[in-house]
Amino acid sequence: MNPLNPIIVLIKNEERHHAGSFYVEEDGKRVAEMRYLIRDGIMNIYHTEVKPDLGGHKIGFQLVETGVKFARENNLQILPTCSFARSVFDRTPEFADVRVQEEEE
Repeated sequence: MNPLNPIIVLIKNEERHHAGSFYVEEDGKRVAEMRYLIRDGIMNIYHTEVKPDLGGHKIGFQLVETGVKFARENNLQILPTCSFARSVFDRTPEFADVRVQEEEE
């Protein structure tokens, strides 16, 4: 993939019981993935990883955005415990409607 060109990727979802992942494949191998757990109506995004040579294409953002769409469609709230996902939520006010409101200390 050429890092100078923006890319649109096909994001797939794999769910098993109360866990799952949104991921991107290239040549049959996962090159980006966001993992989550669902419990009591809360989707915990706990891990996001993108192959380093795909950096700069906003694939990580696209994974989180797909998780937000999934949460909206399934009436879930999101708890972004992954530092990357949390940073996306912090700078994307459009996602606030699905973010779990954490209590301030």
